[in-house]
Amino acid sequence: MAKAGWNVSVSSRSYIPYVDDEELEIRMIRAQEISRYVEHGYLDCGITGHDWIVENGSKVHEVGEFLFSKATRKPTRWVLAVPEASPIKSAKDLQGKRIATEVVNLTRKYLRKHKVKAEVEFSWGATEVKAHELVDAIVEVTETGSSLRANKLRIVDELLVSTPRLISNHASWKDSWKRQKIETLALLLKGALEAEAMVGLKMNIEEKNLASLLKSLPALRRPTIANLSQPGWVAVETIIDEHVVRELIPQLKAAGAEGIIEYPLNKVVY
Repeated sequence: MAKAGWNVSVSSRSYIPYVDDEELEIRMIRAQEISRYVEHGYLDCGITGHDWIVENGSKVHEVGEFLFSKATRKPTRWVLAVPEASPIKSAKDLQGKRIATEVVNLTRKYLRKHKVKAEVEFSWGATEVKAHELVDAIVEVTETGSSLRANKLRIVDELLVSTPRLISNHASWKDSWKRQKIETLALLLKGALEAEAMVGLKMNIEEKNLASLLKSLPALRRPTIANLSQPGWVAVETIIDEHVVRELIPQLKAAGAEGIIEYPLNKVVY
């Protein structure tokens, strides 16, 4: 939120953060519950996972999709997992078995799809541990699968891929003032998230070397080029993915670039 332009602060005992925008009131609520409160109009909008919208069966308007995961920028996945030595190889093998999960409705829908009858119980936590002694299988959320592998679990199937979504209830979306405010929030949040994986680069180079520099370095897409006060020299500025910088800067230096500056970004709005 800070990079998007809002100063938000919250104490450890408060669910009502301060925000430096008189037009906004913020509430801290579990992602599992947000879609229900938005759907019923207690909140105008909220950010939650696609998984919880599906799990709750919430009828809401999806304003935008975002990726800001703790571990990676990959979507999260709800997967069916069993112990490595389990004989369960597919959904059909779940007939008559017991499954623990936090997404009971999603799991039951999956079983109906495969015409399998199994017992589904809600898990309050430590779901991965239960798979070895208390249940036959689990449906658990993962990003990389590393936690499942660490607990000696094997993925059998994928039920749902989920990303965070900004959602609004339909009444608020029809209100022109609220809709504009929500769209502004979406635009700036998306710009801040886009900027997280990118950096800006500035450099100076002799004009005679510019064409070959741009030709040999395709990462410099549509750069800004400006003449310098020193005749025959230009300044080049561009935005690139941060992960290519370590390979790119030595190439820029070798091509004749000088005064290379890398700087962080707050927002990138397309």
